[in-house]
Amino acid sequence: MREYQEYARELRPLLPPEAFRTNPDRLALVLINLAILGLGWGLAQQLDRWPLPWLPLFLPFALVMGNSIVVLLFASHDLLHGNALRQPRWRRMVGLLGLAVLWMPPTLWQAVHNREHHGHTNALADPDRGYLEGQSAGWGSWIQHQFVPSNEVKPLGLLIGAGGSWFVHNLRTLISVLQGEGRGGTAAPARFSVSPLERRRILLELALIALGHGAVVLAIGLKPAPLLLGYLLPLWLGYAGAMAYIFTNHFLSPLSEVNDPLLNSLSLQVPRWVDALHLNFSHHVEHHIFPSLNTDYYPLVRRLLIDRYGDRYQQLPATRAWQLLMATPRFYRNATTLVNQAGDHPVPVPLAS
Repeated sequence: MREYQEYARELRPLLPPEAFRTNPDRLALVLINLAILGLGWGLAQQLDRWPLPWLPLFLPFALVMGNSIVVLLFASHDLLHGNALRQPRWRRMVGLLGLAVLWMPPTLWQAVHNREHHGHTNALADPDRGYLEGQSAGWGSWIQHQFVPSNEVKPLGLLIGAGGSWFVHNLRTLISVLQGEGRGGTAAPARFSVSPLERRRILLELALIALGHGAVVLAIGLKPAPLLLGYLLPLWLGYAGAMAYIFTNHFLSPLSEVNDPLLNSLSLQVPRWVDALHLNFSHHVEHHIFPSLNTDYYPLVRRLLIDRYGDRYQQLPATRAWQLLMATPRFYRNATTLVNQAGDHPVPVPLAS
């Protein structure tokens, strides 16, 4: 096993200099997709005037809005890794615009994702890892059992969880950092800390996000059809689209205290048009080696990894990854064994070597 920095040092000379330059088109993507959402919310204001048979005509645009939410997450993800904006203040401001629709304060994202998840990927200290067998009694793990793809999840729970799991992730993370007890509370799978300044920023950003969502809801109107089709449905579709990737990133991989992306991460094989639409987010092993790389160059990194580490590099077709998720339980008994919530029927972690 090797730390991710070792792969980066080896591969960096093989990549062109422009791969490490700022990528300002992510700023344009944030603005374009916010405009798409704004247009959709404007159309939704009129839905209560449409004849009932016409309402399904809005569904394709709701799908487009949902995709815009996915793109906003992935573009903001790149921006907050320093991909296009070097000044932290500007990164937070643009991150707030991009992540507001996802109810994610950018300061919280930088703490839990950039610092904790990337620093301790799929280790015991990673707040984004799966729950351990001994953590199966908490409310967060109970919701995981109900919502997250596994061999135990019910169809209705999976349907709700497709969009609801993103919100649950945010909620448990917020509770953990805002409790302010030691290194955080116990809602997330692992404890972590934020500074008093970060906590104040998170609260301020969360208040601004809540005001923004409240303004959108009031602008659409408190009427069933506009609110359901123009606000709730696009959010559910966007969150579900993001989670379709996120569930596969690490849940099929073993726990490890060595931060080796070839062991603890999984890349997906998806159609090229999907990669173009979603900024190569399927290249997750590549991202954990080069978090701030211009994502246009992740396919090149994939080719280099296959060439040098073809026997260890982990990639699966997206459909196969989901089949494995649905065929296995989600609680870790140890680094390489999964069990169900009751602690029964242990199975090997699918990608454990």
